[in-house]
Amino acid sequence: MRRLIKLALLILIVYVGVQYIQHKFGTETIPNAIDYAKAEVNEQEAANFIEKFIEQSKQIFQDTQDILPDWDTGAETEQTKQAEKPELETPAHQTFSIYNIQMGDSKEAVEQELGKPQRTSMNEYGISWNTYHENYQNFVMVGFDSNKKVAALYTNQDLISSTNGVKKGSSKDSVLKTLGNPLDELTKGFVRYKFPEDRDYEVFEMDGSYVTVFFDKHENNTVTAMQIVTTELEEDRSDFYTDGSAQLEEGFEFQLFDLTNASRVNNGLGVLTWEDNVKVTARKHSEDMAKNNYFDHTNLDGESPFDRMLSDGIKYTMAGENLAYGQYSSIFAHEGLMNSLGHRENILQEGFTYLGVGVAFNEKSQPYYTENFITK
Repeated sequence: MRRLIKLALLILIVYVGVQYIQHKFGTETIPNAIDYAKAEVNEQEAANFIEKFIEQSKQIFQDTQDILPDWDTGAETEQTKQAEKPELETPAHQTFSIYNIQMGDSKEAVEQELGKPQRTSMNEYGISWNTYHENYQNFVMVGFDSNKKVAALYTNQDLISSTNGVKKGSSKDSVLKTLGNPLDELTKGFVRYKFPEDRDYEVFEMDGSYVTVFFDKHENNTVTAMQIVTTELEEDRSDFYTDGSAQLEEGFEFQLFDLTNASRVNNGLGVLTWEDNVKVTARKHSEDMAKNNYFDHTNLDGESPFDRMLSDGIKYTMAGENLAYGQYSSIFAHEGLMNSLGHRENILQEGFTYLGVGVAFNEKSQPYYTENFITK
C-alpha cells in the first residue's frame, strides 16, 4: 500500500512538472520533442531508448523509497495476537499478589510459571528487574534477592489480586478506606524524605513490605499500577537517590521503554520499536541537562528536539519528546509522565513507531530522563 501511495505521488510530481514546462514554454514543446524523437531514430535506436527509459524509471521509483515519507496506513500492520489473561487467585499469605506471585516466592517457581524473562536490567535497589510479558501483554517486573526469592514486584496491567478487593481500577477513596493511612515520608539514615503533596501515588507499609499504589488522574483517580518491595530491600537503599552508573543508566532506559509499551498495549495501541540512534540523541540531551543544570526541551544552544535529531542524521515524518527529572526510578518517572496530559499524549500517540530513551545523572545522583518518539 505504501509503495502504491509513493508511486501515485511520483506520477503526480511528473504530471505537475509537465504542466509547468508546457505553461513555461508553450503547449507544443513536449509533443514536438516526442515527434522529433520518433522521426530521427531507427528501430534499433527506438528499442534502446525504450529499454533505457524503463531502467531509468525503475531507478527513479526506487529512489523515491528513500526520498518520500514512509507512511504507515495501518492496513499492513499485523494485529497483535491477544494473549490469554491468567486466572488470578486470592493470595494465601499476604494482602497482595501480582500475576499470582507473592513476596518470597522462589525464582524457580516464577520461571516455571512465566518462563525466562524478556529482559533483565539493573534497578535502583541494586538488583535486577526481570521483565516478563507476551508482546507487552501480561506485563510484570520481578526482582529477586541474593537467595533467589522474590523481593520486588511491579505491574501496570490487570494482574493485581488481593484479600481485600483492591485491584487495578479501584478508586483512590476505596483504597484509602481499605488500607488506612498511607505514609507521608521515608527515612534513610538520619534523613527524612517527605513525599510531595501533589503525588499521584500512596505508600503503605504492610506484610513486611512497602506497597506503592499508583493512581491515574485521567481515569478518575483509579489504581493504574502497583509496586511491592520488601522492607529489607528498601532499608538497604541508603539514600533516596542511588549513585548513578552506566549500568543503572541503561537499566532505567530499557525499563522506561518497556513501561511505555506496556501502557500502549493497555490502551489498544501497537508497541514501539527501540531505535539506538534516537537513544544516542536522547542520552546526549539528558547528559547536557545534568551537566549544565537545566531542564528544558530547548538546549543552551537554542536547539529544539527536532534540531538535535536532524543534526544527528535521524530522518522522521513525525517526532515528539518527553522529559522527566528527579524521579528516583524509571517506574516513578513513567507514572508521572502518564499523569501529565501532554506527555501522556506522546506515550499514547498512535502514529509513533520508534522510541529511544536516554538517561543521565547529575552530581547529586538525580536522574534526567529523555524520551524521543519518531515515525520514519
